Amino acid sequence: MNSKCIFAIASQALARAGLAGCCFAAAICAPAPAAAAQPDPAKTLAYIHQAWPTLTRALGDCSALADSKVATHPVLYVPADMAIAADLAALKQRCGVDVRALPRTIARIGDLPPQELPAQGVLYLPNPYVVPGGFFNEMYGWDSYFIVLGLLADHHNDLARGMVENQLFEVEHYGAVLNANRTYYLTRSQPPFLSSMIRAVLADPASFRNKDDAQAWLKRAYPLAVRDHDIWTSRQHQLGDTGLARYFDYGSGPVPEMRDAKYLRDVIRWLRAHPQDDPGYLIKASAKPDAVEATRLKQTSCDVRSSKVCADAWLDGYRLSADFYLGDRAMRESGFDVTFRFGPFAGSTHHYAPVCLNSLLFRYEQDLRDFATRLGLGEDAKRWEAAANARHAAIDKYLWQPDQGTYADFDEQTGKASSYAYVTAFYPLWAGVANREQATALRQKIALFERKGGLSMSTTNSGVQWDEPFGWAPTNWLAVAGLDAYGFHDDARRLAQKFSATIDRGFADDGTIREKYNMVSGDAKVQIKAGYKDNVIGFGWTNGVYLKMHELLTATPSTP
Repeated sequence: MNSKCIFAIASQALARAGLAGCCFAAAICAPAPAAAAQPDPAKTLAYIHQAWPTLTRALGDCSALADSKVATHPVLYVPADMAIAADLAALKQRCGVDVRALPRTIARIGDLPPQELPAQGVLYLPNPYVVPGGFFNEMYGWDSYFIVLGLLADHHNDLARGMVENQLFEVEHYGAVLNANRTYYLTRSQPPFLSSMIRAVLADPASFRNKDDAQAWLKRAYPLAVRDHDIWTSRQHQLGDTGLARYFDYGSGPVPEMRDAKYLRDVIRWLRAHPQDDPGYLIKASAKPDAVEATRLKQTSCDVRSSKVCADAWLDGYRLSADFYLGDRAMRESGFDVTFRFGPFAGSTHHYAPVCLNSLLFRYEQDLRDFATRLGLGEDAKRWEAAANARHAAIDKYLWQPDQGTYADFDEQTGKASSYAYVTAFYPLWAGVANREQATALRQKIALFERKGGLSMSTTNSGVQWDEPFGWAPTNWLAVAGLDAYGFHDDARRLAQKFSATIDRGFADDGTIREKYNMVSGDAKVQIKAGYKDNVIGFGWTNGVYLKMHELLTATPSTP
């Protein structure tokens, strides 16, 4: 059968990493589509069923070690308290990778700044895992939830359970569920779905030998899930005295995985062209600071002496403020990189209590209550019930807008709710936060975001990928699942059909499944003006969500 291999960057990444002799399955091989092919859900499903092995990695494979985001020699790090097994040591000869132990144990995220390591590398995980696709060649935090849903729907229970165990391993040895298992992510997490992943695996009996096996697994997982939750109630992740959480990265300055300063110069260029929209991100500075100015910039911007990206992030006499860099890092923890939802280029992310994060944490606390109850930990269950109730009250106080009939992010700097319409307003339905009156009011907001292809991220066309006109699998699924849970089955099925049809059209057009889609045109034709501009092929969470939407569309609707 005639076929084509997509994404030639894979081989380029291998060559740069010195792994040209290894197999790199991140390049997706898809059937060459016929001219003017008609969308066919059966063909989309067949492709997804066959895609999981292509997207699966194991750290004993050379293909799992390549990283096109950094130019250094590949390194595999194991936890400081773990011996380097013979099969890992053998990777040095077989794959040309250095295998090292981390310099010390990590109790919590941020304990080991990535810049203290001699080189950046991949962090060891014990089980195989599914990557998103393309150059995303590692296991990601929130991607994994939607991937696990798809794996369970496709009866790959062992792989799904292994991915959850990998995240538990990250909590135990790296301090939290990480953005992904790379050392440059040791300062941040991602949207907290660990308890939902545990719950999904527990709900499928095929994941365990018997009920005792499932109970033993939960007994081990529960304290690690508690430890992961604790990072979101730490001082750094709290937004003042609101009782709500914020996104926060424990580093400073440009993120270490940023290979050059082009994006940062683009931000400066945009702010210079829109001075009325600059919240104070720009500061005047020299292109080549002397020692005195460099010392000052370390506090007001970033360290030009230790980071080439920082040094090169200059344009027209301006640099970016230290607060912008904090916001930029927090934006990356949020997963919504990039949007204008939290200021231009989301540079004020850390100043907001987001609807999405706090809805996820409410669900997390309810899950922990249920886990504790199942384990016979009555006092723990009461504590988690109280925590969920307190967060619910704070959500109603700060995030629910009764006059607007919607949820909105809270801006600590202004003391007001944001007016930026964003599709994450539907997260409270998925999390079960909304009461019936709130859910009914929120249902009226569907029209703000509904387009030909499904739900758009926002009503603002900022030119970046997490805004109008673009739509993504995770946010479409959470809205659809939430609407369905509240009994709005017709809305859920209509939106699921629209988004699934968009994926079908994209697949018929070029034989691929993508990370994001154009909701206005209802296809995969994506043109982005600023920031990250690719539309990667794969794609793990799109595959998973398509399968879940297929389940919903082929099931008999339940009674509210």
